[in-house]
Amino acid sequence: MQNGKPKKVLIIDDDIALCESLKLMLDPEEFTVVSASSGVEGIQICQEWAPDVVVLDLLMPEMDGWEVASRIRSFSDVPIIVLSAVSKPELVAKALDEGIDEYLIKPVPGKVLAAHLKRLTRRAHTLSPGH
Repeated sequence: MQNGKPKKVLIIDDDIALCESLKLMLDPEEFTVVSASSGVEGIQICQEWAPDVVVLDLLMPEMDGWEVASRIRSFSDVPIIVLSAVSKPELVAKALDEGIDEYLIKPVPGKVLAAHLKRLTRRAHTLSPGH
């Protein structure tokens, strides 16, 4: 943990039950978790709360994960992990090519997700000046 503070994780997924289960899995792992059930809400929270990492679903109504990631990238270089049920290699490649840091397939074990989040937040804080 940086400065003894929990890492801030923003989950953007329209599956509210999944968001709740991810919160329960990540709370004991020293993460502070906030969730958004729409892309618009997620972008707003990302701007105001400045999370250490974003967990993003691709398939959402109104604004899909591709658009959400693009808009977040316009103002932030926060690490983004896509958590998707879609496992097509061409989509994984597209996501990574477009600035997504990780692409994990649902369902993912809590410990595995936590390990990816910790690695990305460590790397982000190492690379960003002033940390």
